[in-house]
Amino acid sequence: MPVIAVVNQKGGVGKTTVALGLASAAAHRGLRTLVVDLDPQANATTGLGVWDPPHTVDAALEADRPGGATQLVVPAGWPVSDDGVVPDVVASTPALAAREPQLANDPVGAQDRLQLALEGHPYDLVVIDCPPSLGLLTINGLFAADRALIVTEPAAWASDGVAQIRRTIDRIAARRDGVPRIAGVAVNRLGRTRDAKYWHGQLCEHYGDDVLEPVRLRAAVAEASAQSLPIHGLGHRPGAPEASEEFDVLLDAIAPELARPVPEALAADEPSTPEPSGDGEAPGADPRIDAVGDRPSSSAPSTPAV
Repeated sequence: MPVIAVVNQKGGVGKTTVALGLASAAAHRGLRTLVVDLDPQANATTGLGVWDPPHTVDAALEADRPGGATQLVVPAGWPVSDDGVVPDVVASTPALAAREPQLANDPVGAQDRLQLALEGHPYDLVVIDCPPSLGLLTINGLFAADRALIVTEPAAWASDGVAQIRRTIDRIAARRDGVPRIAGVAVNRLGRTRDAKYWHGQLCEHYGDDVLEPVRLRAAVAEASAQSLPIHGLGHRPGAPEASEEFDVLLDAIAPELARPVPEALAADEPSTPEPSGDGEAPGADPRIDAVGDRPSSSAPSTPAV
């Protein structure tokens, strides 16, 4: 049962968008999903269609309450998916901003109250949307998680932000037997500009295989957020199927134990690589195709010789 903290101390990179995209992908698969909104801005809460919640995460952080989070959940306001599942949420509130300095007054246990509150939860997946800071709210999210997803964007200073949050995660993991581990770096809002491609390349160069498949800049993602709808619920709206697939791929990468099964029929139908013939060409290959340009060679006759 993965618990994923979605983090970056740099604001404006789309952590909440990615957190809700992951929740949408999980719910679309019929998985029981909980979103914990640790950001006082409460964007994940409203993005899930929850307004004026009766309970908030502030109660879970007020004192040590093992298992207390299950008493604070409310169902999301999203439409029911094809599998009849909507995520639950432990909602946030602007009053949460006052909780952090109070936590600082607790010399013992200030960093793991959320971990205690989530003990014994019944969900297949928990996604924690952390605030854009390195304070005790984010530390609580990282202590509660078994893995951390770093969200960034392809822009200047993005690499610096990733480096800073990686150091924080590593320091916590060093004190907790390697937990949380870094699940990867999600590059959000990758556009088609040369600038975006350059910075994406820089992130790949610095962090290698840790950089996951990107979430591209699409109007459908912004539309889903503005309407408090899951991206998988936009149907055939232009860009929505592509965005849904990107979040599915991201969820598969960071939580492989929840990955979509590959249908056996599809595996059986995969075409095999044709054996080369004796003259070095694949059977049925057109000899007029150039090896470099994949276009008919200009030297080939256009009509048969008489």
